[in-house]
Amino acid sequence: MKRDPYPTPAATPPTVPATVPDHAAADNPRLQVRTVFISDLHLGTPGCQAVALLDFLRDVECETLYLVGDIIDGWQLRRSWYWPQTHNDVVQKLLRKARKGTRVIFVPGNHDEFARKYVAHNFGGVDVVDDAMHLTADGRRLWVTHGDHFDGVIQCAKWLAYVGDVAYEFVLKVNHGFNSARARLGLPYWSLSRYLKLKVKRAVSYVSDFETAVAREARKRGADGVVCGHIHHAEMRVIDGVLYCNDGDWVESLTALVEYHDGRLAIVDRSRAAGPVAQGATVAPAAADVPAVPVAAVRPPGA
Repeated sequence: MKRDPYPTPAATPPTVPATVPDHAAADNPRLQVRTVFISDLHLGTPGCQAVALLDFLRDVECETLYLVGDIIDGWQLRRSWYWPQTHNDVVQKLLRKARKGTRVIFVPGNHDEFARKYVAHNFGGVDVVDDAMHLTADGRRLWVTHGDHFDGVIQCAKWLAYVGDVAYEFVLKVNHGFNSARARLGLPYWSLSRYLKLKVKRAVSYVSDFETAVAREARKRGADGVVCGHIHHAEMRVIDGVLYCNDGDWVESLTALVEYHDGRLAIVDRSRAAGPVAQGATVAPAAADVPAVPVAAVRPPGA
């Protein structure tokens, strides 16, 4: 398979993450990091949590932003057109970040595979690449790939993947109604499909096999770790000496992977947050990179 040269952002000296006061405007982000990785936005589907994503994009500022595949859901759009204003707003926000100096790198996935025809091109300040090798501030090499090439269903029985996509869409509709009722009762968001994936033995095995395969390929490429998406399951752990990072999705998990200015990595979870980052979002355990503490803890009191 032809691969383009890896785009490697220049390393910057470790610094303490900057903070801003609580009264700052929306364009003055409250979480400033070196790098952000997000994937599986699935713009063009009713399941996309565009409002929560916009809140996150307003709250965060970074030097490099990786879009790790399935940003636009071409599969869904071919079946029926769905594109509300909030999805336009997400695209405009991403382009605005590129215009303001953020390096935006787009690694297409299987749902936006149409973009793979434009690898090595730049659109509106967004670089389109097959994959990338990211160098962290502390010198680690992280291979960035969507991950669908390691999904046996996608590679060997694509028709079955389409069937599964329709079934997944149905589960999301059920989940939406269920969570609307929970919201009226003052209960937090709960993902039905994530629950099923963790409870069904075969699904758990699929996730584990995927993670192992991706980590093995990262080692072959001489990387210290891998950042991927695809399976909608945010995770950070070491597999046979390789740091495996999955940044989750913006349909169920509402998560992103961030790199601080000193090279530490963490998963930011917005599924528990009713609003901006400071209002209760948490950082998941990060395989000895960042302890499990509230995001607000990295800001001044009251921020």
